[in-house]
Amino acid sequence: MSDIIRLLPDSVANQIAAGEVIQRPASVIKELVENSIDAGADNITIVLKDAGRTLIQVIDNGSGMSDTDARLAFERHATSKIKSADDLFTLRTMGFRGEALASIAAIAQLDVRTMLHGASIGTRLVINGSKVESQNPEAAAPGTNIMVKNIFYNVPARRKFLKKDSVELSNILREFERLALVNINTDLTLIHNDTTIHALRRASFKQRIGDLFGKGVEKQLIPVDTDTSIVRISGFISLPESARKRNALQYLMVNGRNMLHPYFRKAILQCYDRLISPEEQPNFFINLQVDPETIDVNIHPTKNEIKFENEQAIWQILTAAVKDSLGRFNAAPAIDFDVEDAPEIPVFNPTDGISLKEELDPAYNPFTESDTGRHHTQSGGGSLRSSRINSRASTDWEKLYDDFSRKREEALDEVVGSRINDAIASPADESQIIIPSIDNLSAEEDDTLPATSTMQLKNSYILTPSRKGLMIIDQYRAHVRILYDRYMSMIDEKSFVAQQVMFPEVVQLSASQNVILETILPYLEKLGFTMSPLGDNSWSILSMPTIVSGKSGVDIITGIINVVEETGEDIASSFYRQVSLSMARSNAIHRGRTLTSAEMENLVSDLFKSTAPARTPEGKQVFSIIDIEDINSLF
Repeated sequence: MSDIIRLLPDSVANQIAAGEVIQRPASVIKELVENSIDAGADNITIVLKDAGRTLIQVIDNGSGMSDTDARLAFERHATSKIKSADDLFTLRTMGFRGEALASIAAIAQLDVRTMLHGASIGTRLVINGSKVESQNPEAAAPGTNIMVKNIFYNVPARRKFLKKDSVELSNILREFERLALVNINTDLTLIHNDTTIHALRRASFKQRIGDLFGKGVEKQLIPVDTDTSIVRISGFISLPESARKRNALQYLMVNGRNMLHPYFRKAILQCYDRLISPEEQPNFFINLQVDPETIDVNIHPTKNEIKFENEQAIWQILTAAVKDSLGRFNAAPAIDFDVEDAPEIPVFNPTDGISLKEELDPAYNPFTESDTGRHHTQSGGGSLRSSRINSRASTDWEKLYDDFSRKREEALDEVVGSRINDAIASPADESQIIIPSIDNLSAEEDDTLPATSTMQLKNSYILTPSRKGLMIIDQYRAHVRILYDRYMSMIDEKSFVAQQVMFPEVVQLSASQNVILETILPYLEKLGFTMSPLGDNSWSILSMPTIVSGKSGVDIITGIINVVEETGEDIASSFYRQVSLSMARSNAIHRGRTLTSAEMENLVSDLFKSTAPARTPEGKQVFSIIDIEDINSLF
């Protein structure tokens, strides 16, 4: 039998590696910008065409490369960051594997110009799908200028799975935001299709947050700062009242590197328990500084997953730091039980220094009827005078109790009928007490369709019997389903009517949100939204559809943008579905709201008129049924 194992060509191996390192244009930007930072650049410009599909160009003023280094940089496992395995545990640079440039060269066409500082001439390198086509001396600015053209041109399957330009640009902007947050001492410029989206200048961490996400976000932040022998924690968290229901800004960084760490994220979220509703999440921007020897970044090709040696200790320190900040800024109640050396605080006693002019009769009861007067002794030794109490507070306690009992019985009658009360009122024996069954209470023959009797649990769930058992309905999700169907029907019938708002609202967006809004603006106008640009990613809402009158235009617009961003679908084919879903979310009855019996009955009735009552438009479960067998087993 002949040998069947062979070495893969470098071009194939590089394409395989590229599948892990380079997933979309945003991945290219991340790798190139991090290389620029490692090269000491403090001014980086990113130029894009067609959301990176046609061109990604990164220009920096870093150290630059010699002609030999420029050629070696695009070979697999060629790096200037480490020399031995021991260096992996003392990393202070963003890159170290030597895979990124080789991976990019394998799936794109590259044109590289670079020159060392102080050199008289630079070099130009042209690479096409891992193959070096030319390398020649050429005049260049100090630093490096890399143009990545036609990403995935030689991997048609990967290029086909790239999403619409608006979605890919949104991914690029989110990656740019992460890079900008960890490199606050670097000037960063982002240009897309000859339009400057960001022009950031070096600033403090809080100013950089404001430059990226708007001054409104910056004003909602409170600082977190603590220093221990294990970790130094700094950054900002948001006040509870500025928590978001979707797309919260949550960033964790360690030693100048972005990371994904669910364990530390959970530690921060737990600090907001009882301060915000379960549906909301806070914004946070937290930096951790630790000894590089206590972390391992060599876990995943993207280098976003990081292992910590002192994970449990850092979790406790992080929790304490966040809680301390919330307490110091009155975002959370704080009680100080340390009363030692505390100053004496006088307590007011209303009887101190007051001499009563009347002697009180301890036997006096204003709720008893009496024709005899109460005698009061006048101070000063004068004569006694008798007075009849003309104003008397009388209460018929028995009548009150009867009213209470009657109302309680009426409430029971509404739920299970008067048969329970009749049986309990005069039970000759236990066999005479007949409790109506779930089947008897159900008005329909369908196995799941609920009966008319309803009650609310925790102001969040509606309980109603069905033939199979007890149905529990999530009131928020049920209303989302109802409103979504209603709005989709109105869109099909083209029955939206625009109404001008009396006081225009101003919505402030991030750069990534602004890009999406500009894309969907023609569709919004067809629905009745009229918006006017104010500059600096701000818009004025001039009119809205009448079906959302009285609602916050800012919440509706940002909700629509978030839905478009979350789904990543083709806007032209799914926009109205996304708008209907967003408006349904904004206008639905949220958990925590008390509903009347009539409101609950109407909600349940409308839900089961839907063609798909069991699921929300996103596919989330609307109701659940506890089988009667499971209920019987409890007894």
